[in-house]
Amino acid sequence: MLTYTECVESAKNVAVFVLFLVFAVCAYSQTSVVTKPRILGIDHVSFYTTQPEGVKSLYTGMLGLASAPPVEAGGIVRFMVGRQWVGYSAAPDPNATDRMDHVAFTTNNIVALREYLIANGLKVPAIENHADHTMSVTVIDPEGHRIEFVERGKAEVPAVPDSALSRHMIHVGFLVQNRDVEDHFYRDLLGFHLYWHGGMKPGETDWVAMQVPDGTDWLEYMLNHPEHPDLRLMGVLNHISLGVADMKKAQAILEAHGWKPNRSEKAQMGKDGKWQLNVFDPDLTRIELMEFKPVEKPCCADFTGPHPSE
Repeated sequence: MLTYTECVESAKNVAVFVLFLVFAVCAYSQTSVVTKPRILGIDHVSFYTTQPEGVKSLYTGMLGLASAPPVEAGGIVRFMVGRQWVGYSAAPDPNATDRMDHVAFTTNNIVALREYLIANGLKVPAIENHADHTMSVTVIDPEGHRIEFVERGKAEVPAVPDSALSRHMIHVGFLVQNRDVEDHFYRDLLGFHLYWHGGMKPGETDWVAMQVPDGTDWLEYMLNHPEHPDLRLMGVLNHISLGVADMKKAQAILEAHGWKPNRSEKAQMGKDGKWQLNVFDPDLTRIELMEFKPVEKPCCADFTGPHPSE
């Protein structure tokens, strides 16, 4: 039979063990909540338009992309870039200069990502379900950009027409005023990393390419511009980029579809050593064609991540 002292010591040991288990479970639970799921690439980008028929002519006629029914509220037209897409809805204010609605990135686990964002102090709404069997949540980044995260469903991927200039949207860019606050969100919180940076003049940084943590797509900060650009400049800054393997072949396809080079739409070598060619939708939003890999040494900095591909 145990003495009173032995019973007390035994009880203390049991209590300590129970507390250990409680703390261990809590620690495990907290760790599982704050672990960030993968962010794989760009899912889609949505813009506003005042001329939907002109948008359709550009994307299906000139760029040769397939159209698909809208899957988000307010959408009027959608164009497929492989599994990615570009969407348009009617401009709520035709006089507004910003035609970008939102940018969406793909994740492998929307539930866990929502929990991760909430655990890090963000206000995150309930998960939405869409007609294409995807699930998503939308947050606002530090500078007011609407950023959506999407877990793709198992919907059938539409066939890519032979006329399509691109099957991969490789980056999206938008105006950034404060790189530090955006870095805190995209780099420190979400795990994006620097892919390349450069500027129009030596020693200056006008563009910062932040690559997703688990893929090759990137977000481009467009720096050193007025806080409220006009429609033309904002259309240059808030843009998408469609990857191509060979710019000469891409230009030949454009020309076969009726496009002609002009002062603002022509093939040129970028500061990053990649061939690029810009076209513009009727509301002056820029659609940049860009080769996947550089053919010249880039200015300003070396690439620090893998290049995209078809």
